[in-house]
Amino acid sequence: MMEPSTQSEDLCDARVIHPDRVERARLEIADERSVERLAEAFGILGDPTRLKMLMVLRKGEMCVCDIAACLGVTESAVSHQLRRLYDRSLLRRRREGRCLYYRLDDEHVSELLQLGLEHVGEMK
Repeated sequence: MMEPSTQSEDLCDARVIHPDRVERARLEIADERSVERLAEAFGILGDPTRLKMLMVLRKGEMCVCDIAACLGVTESAVSHQLRRLYDRSLLRRRREGRCLYYRLDDEHVSELLQLGLEHVGEMK
């Protein structure tokens, strides 16, 4: 695990602004609405139970009952969290009779999970 740094270690020894780097960096920032939506998506991913739900859906759709059984939590709790993920456009759903099935919205969600897992696998 990385040791915490002190404030002085995080500052330059000399205050010099590099305009070309600043301008190049500014071009990397998305429009304000996109930044807000991305922050919301990352925020919703900050819960371990919701992450597990997304992970179990990587291989295909599942109904609320199956997800609850897989994770060992109540159907009510699963339903509540799935609704939050759905509202943030991370999931799609379909009803078949009395069952409600959920799946990842698209391949980007799966890729995001995979990249995150690879990153934490590299941490020491």
